Amino acid sequence: MRYRRSAASAALGLGVTVALGLGAVPATASDAAAPAPRHQTASAPAEATTQGYTGESERANREFFKFIVKETLRKQGEKPGFQQVTVRYNASSAPSFRSQIANSTRVWNAAVRNVQLAEGSGASFSYREGNDPRGSYAYTDGHGSGYIFLDYAQNQQYNSNRVVAHETGHVLGLPDHYSGPCSELMSGGGPGPSCTNVQPNAAERSQVEQLWANGVTEVMAEKVGIR
Repeated sequence: MRYRRSAASAALGLGVTVALGLGAVPATASDAAAPAPRHQTASAPAEATTQGYTGESERANREFFKFIVKETLRKQGEKPGFQQVTVRYNASSAPSFRSQIANSTRVWNAAVRNVQLAEGSGASFSYREGNDPRGSYAYTDGHGSGYIFLDYAQNQQYNSNRVVAHETGHVLGLPDHYSGPCSELMSGGGPGPSCTNVQPNAAERSQVEQLWANGVTEVMAEKVGIR
């Protein structure tokens, strides 16, 4: 679930959340609105459903997605037969990334129809900001706590709109695919800091549509004891 840091940055010993990928690309004002690092440091449990930057964890991604589906259905009254699910989020703990979060919402809402994102009360997940040597990631304990953490330094080094849209993709059920091209949103930091694409490709859009159609059906089936 993390926006991967490169092995090169760790090898250079540049300290806490600084270098991400080979050859740093200066951030523009529109792409990296993250401020200078503050005092916050994330403390997500080591034994948690987060994905390490060295590879994927499909189990963690499935658990996060299932948590979001269940929370969303619970908050919507578990209405049977509806075609579109609205996942609500709280962005108050990530004020530095208001623009990027709003942009991510616009991107995903235009890309898919079975699920929509909206800021508001009754949120199923939240956005947070701070410093973390692991970078940005999506996390849930599976029991009422789900959030996307946005690391300051990483969002200054990489295109911040892409980082946020990528991490939001995990909320919608997509796994990391670091070996993919820049045109693939879930390739994350794999293509390097010069990649600025924030749009999911056709395969990713189709996967989200299928995940939400099937995920809602599965959760509803579990609720009535079919599975």
